[in-house]
Formats: sequence, structure tokens, C-alpha cells
Amino acid sequence: MKDASPAITLQRATAQHIDGLVALYSHPQVTRQTTQLPFLSGDLWRQRLSQHNEHILPLVAVHQGEVIGNCSLDQSTRVRRAHSGSIGMAVAPAWQGQGVGSRLLAAALEVADNWMGLQRVELTAYTDNQPALALYKRHGFDVEGQLLDYALRDGRLTDVYSMARLKRRER
Repeated sequence: MKDASPAITLQRATAQHIDGLVALYSHPQVTRQTTQLPFLSGDLWRQRLSQHNEHILPLVAVHQGEVIGNCSLDQSTRVRRAHSGSIGMAVAPAWQGQGVGSRLLAAALEVADNWMGLQRVELTAYTDNQPALALYKRHGFDVEGQLLDYALRDGRLTDVYSMARLKRRER
């Protein structure tokens, strides 16, 4: 069993991680839990990572030089939604259930709370992805609704939960 120990480092995703990101998102078990198309190219990742934008925090979990997880926090660029951001993430199947997703999500939420001042962080998760739903709930996300026939997966339209974590202000 693998251990989410100090041997795993969290880093800002850069050009040096492109091949690892391509490999991560090329794994069929990873791709089916995202809304990404299979076979994302290195050029697409290069384009995404070349956007030097302080409203986007792309993180990777790395073990012995291998990208084993990814979590991105994107602050809304809409003026009236600048208090909110969205999360997208994936963990390599061999590392799922080992604390990698929890470390990535905790790091992104720490930045959301203490550096970006976000009051609301949103995400979607397939309704049958129980491990991901449990992870998000442990980190304070609540289901706000179910979006029917949201995305095509395995040739079928599939539902997702819309989830959010709100930083409640005192009233």
C-alpha cells in the first residue's frame, strides 16, 4: 500500500509537469470521472499552464518525479462572482484512497480561504463517484443540486451533483 507521506510533494503545475499531466488524464479511469475528452495533448496542457493568471492555481502531487494527482482552483473572473472559485481534480488510480486528493484539496482550499478570500468554492461530481463525494463532504462541500444528463460518459448521459463549500460569515 502506498503512503501519502512527505515523499509526495505538492507543487504548482508548470511546463515540467506536462508529460505527467498528459499521462494522468490519459488513464481511462481518470478520464471517465472528468468532463475532459480522452487523449488531451501536451500542447493543450502547455496552453493552459502558460496562462500566467493569479486567478488560477494549478497544483500537482508528485511522487518520485511522477505526477500522481492534479487539482486546479479557478477564481471567477466575473466581477459579481469574484468571491467564488471552482475546483477540478484527478488522482491516479493507483493512488486513490491514499490521501493524495485530500492533500491537494486542502492546499487549494487554504489558498482559497487565506490568499484569495473566496467565500464560495464550487465543483461538480458524478453522482456515482462515491469516493470523490466522500472526499468533498469531508472538506465541507454540500450537495446543492443534481444536474440531470449533465455529461456524456461511457456513451450515456450521466448526472452530476453540483456541490459548494461556503465560508459562512457571522450574522
